[in-house]
Parts: sequence; C-alpha cells; structure tokens
Amino acid sequence: MKLVKKFLTGLTLAATASLSVQAQTVTLDVLYCYPSFARFHEPLAAEYMKQNPNVKIQFRAPSASYDEGHQVILRSAVTNQLPDVYYAGFHLLGEMARTLEKRNQITDLSTFIKGEPANFAVSNFAPRMMSLSQVDGKQYGMAFNASSPIMYFNTELVKKAGGDPRNMPTNWNDLITLAGKINAQNKDNNGMSYDVHAWPDDWLFQGLIYQQGGKLVEPGTKKAGFNNEVGLNALKTARRFVTDGKMQLVDWDQSRQQFGAGKTGILFSTPAHLKIVTDMVGGKFEWGTARFPLDNKTQGGVPTGGNAVVMLAKDPAKQKAAWDFIKFVTSPEAQKIVVEMTGYLPTNQRALGADYLAPFYDKNPNFRTATTQIDKSLPWGGYPGGQSVRIWRAQRDVVAAVMRGEKTPEAALPELIKATEGLME
Repeated sequence: MKLVKKFLTGLTLAATASLSVQAQTVTLDVLYCYPSFARFHEPLAAEYMKQNPNVKIQFRAPSASYDEGHQVILRSAVTNQLPDVYYAGFHLLGEMARTLEKRNQITDLSTFIKGEPANFAVSNFAPRMMSLSQVDGKQYGMAFNASSPIMYFNTELVKKAGGDPRNMPTNWNDLITLAGKINAQNKDNNGMSYDVHAWPDDWLFQGLIYQQGGKLVEPGTKKAGFNNEVGLNALKTARRFVTDGKMQLVDWDQSRQQFGAGKTGILFSTPAHLKIVTDMVGGKFEWGTARFPLDNKTQGGVPTGGNAVVMLAKDPAKQKAAWDFIKFVTSPEAQKIVVEMTGYLPTNQRALGADYLAPFYDKNPNFRTATTQIDKSLPWGGYPGGQSVRIWRAQRDVVAAVMRGEKTPEAALPELIKATEGLME
C-alpha cells in the first residue's frame, strides 16, 4: 500500500479530467480475473472513487483465470446478467466479442474515442497496443495489462554451470543444454522450468509455436497451423525440457516457489510475477531476466498475454462512467502503479517516459526485459468455433503426456491436431 500512496498525487491529476459530477450515484459492476490481481485493482478503484464520489466500483468475485472468466461471461450473457466492465484475456476477446455482438451486449469504443481530443489515441497508445483489443475492425476494448514470456535465471547457478549471465542463450538447444549443466552441478536443483503442462491457458504453448515462426490457425480455415514440423518441434522441445533440461513436472506456482528458494536455474514465466519473485528472493541470491529464446530470429515472435478492459454496460449513464473508468485505469499514472506492483508491460506509451517509469526501469533492470521484446510481440490468438478454452484443455493433456514420456512427439502430434480441429468444427 505504500507504493499506492506514493503515487496518489499523480493519480489525482489523472482523475481531475475524469467524470463530471452527476445528479445521482452510478454503480459499475466490474469483473476481473485472477484473485491475486486484487492488489492493484482494489487500490486503483478506491482512488478512482475518491476522485469521483458519484461513481461506485463494485467488484464481483474474481475468476480464477482468463479461461474461467470467459466461461462466466458466456453464461452471464445467456441470463442477461453481464457485468458493466470486464477484463478479457486477449486470446478470448475475439470469441467473446463476436458472441456478444450478436446479442447487442458489447460496446464498440470507437465512438467514445472519437469524443476525446483528436490526439488522444495517438499520444497514449501505440498502434500495436490498440490492435490487441480490436476484433473485425472494431475497438472492443483498451489494453490494460500486457506481457510476453521472459526468462528468469539464477545468476549464481548459471555461473557455476559455466554460463554467462550477461549473455544467456537465445535459442532453445543452447538453453536446454545449459539447464542440464545446472542440474549436473547439483542433482537437487532443477535445471529449468517451463510449465506448459500445467499452465491455465495456452500462452506458453503458443510461445513454442510462435518462436519458430509458426501459426496457430491456417488463415481463413478451421485447420491447425502447426500440423507440420513446427508442431512436432514444439512437442520435441517440451519433452527435452524434462529429459535434457532436468525439469520437474510440478504445478506452476510450485515452480515459482522453487525458483524463489534458489532451487531452479532457469524459469520461464510472465513478467507479471516480477514483483512476487523479487520479494521471494529478497537478498538470498543474485538473479536476472532475459529475453525469450527464438529459434527463428527473423519470423519468430512471442505471444502478447494480458487483458483488455471492455464495456458491457448498456445504460447511457453507466456507459459514460465506464468509459471514464477505462480511461483512468489505462492512464500513464495508473499504469505506472500496475507495472511497479507486478512487472507487466505498460499499455500506455506515455508511461515509459521520464515522469513515470523510466527512473524505475533504471533502478530495476529485471523489469525492463519485457519491454525489449515488444518488437517481437504477436497477438495472443484464439480459435474459430467458440471452443478456445476446451481446445487448450484437450491440448494440455496431450502436451503433458509427451512431457511425462507417456507418448512420443511423433505419436502425439496427430492426436493434438485431431483434438484441436475437432473442437474448431
């Protein structure tokens, strides 16, 4: 909370341009995902309400993940009990928007953006960031959190294994080899962790596809884009994490805890965990972060995780309040707080400036790493057919079986494709 209080003055400046005083109180029903994210949603809402006493932000119980939140929204749409504001995972935004649009239950924000000063969008949001929330040419949301997978490494363990913390591997073969050497130095240590087998969504799986320059879906079809060497290599690499990289197949939370305890050499995770890892490690050992390895340096990229804040309110007074709240949480002042409390990429480009995050990044270089791969950021995609959540759960079972050695990559790929394309149909 000290961090929040530190920046209340900045937030006050952002809020003074917000909602004008209204005749009666407007209550916004808001849903976000991941209960741990209360640490920044709650204080931001509190500050907004302080500056706008005629607006009440009322949070629903947060969903356990983006996939779970997506299911909540689809069920709520049927009963017409949608929240006024929702934070949708980028990979599910298209599926959600197309479903709700048919029922006139989601708002294109373009009209609200046009009502702002002419340079509002250009001065605050890069085109790539705006595109993350666009579906079929419509601006259905504004990017709130953004991330791409990064490498966390234990500097001391890397050095003991003969690695150079200043030049971590930039391809997967060298990375896995280094992880094996880390384990060879001490069999009690995990060489690495890449928890695709247990991740709640397909973000890390897409990372294995995109880093090769591969595609999730063949454009204009309902065919998997990785029914080829890309998909086979992804499965082979996942198996090598265990056999050669000496990865333990544990829960993703446990992997993070093991890294924080100094028992894991290399961990792949979201930059949203940077503050958590920083607190977990404390001063126990030296550690750093590095870019996500790419085997295809020209066409390879990383999936952009995170969420867009969308407006589902239909009442004009609630829409006005919702738009003002959306502007507030995506302002550079609010984004500064979110980044420093988590490690997420700022979605407002002004937040990178000297008045906001530049001094923080200078003092905390581990937090800067994700910003250096923005040029390799690709959309976190979904699947046509409205079954993206079920598709990942089916895919995860196959990937986990390969990592456990129960299926060979060659035998598993046709099963992976069948599960994917069958649900797209």
